[in-house]
Amino acid sequence: MERNQQRRQLAVMRQSLFDQEYLDEQFIQLEELQDDANPNFVEEVVTLYYRDSARLIQSIEQALEKKPLDFSKLDGYMHQFKGSSSSIGAKKVKAESTLFREYCRVGNGEGCIRTFQQLKKEYTTLKKKLEAYFQLARQVGPAETACRPK
Repeated sequence: MERNQQRRQLAVMRQSLFDQEYLDEQFIQLEELQDDANPNFVEEVVTLYYRDSARLIQSIEQALEKKPLDFSKLDGYMHQFKGSSSSIGAKKVKAESTLFREYCRVGNGEGCIRTFQQLKKEYTTLKKKLEAYFQLARQVGPAETACRPK
């Protein structure tokens, strides 16, 4: 595949992440911090997010297994998880985190469990999409500049 075609494919893939609302403005802000001195900055930040958030997900799963549920502890874990997700622009994951925290506030364990399952789906889907995006980005090479989606 020629380089220009790969660049177009990368641009389409990136735009679809915004169009499908997997990513928000925060991701663009990360891209704007990437430069020649640190050409893999965004990928490194996202990799750290997935490494660190895996621990939080495990903690939430364990807390959801304990009865009675400790909504304060669950909310604390999810507060951390939401902050991390916000920092990379994970829009759908952040929305599910917000909903989970609302269920914690009203003491709705079923709502927490249901929302957590959906959150894990969105989290995994985004991870797969970003892995494919970064793989193609590495093949294409450094981009000229980050640009805002339409």
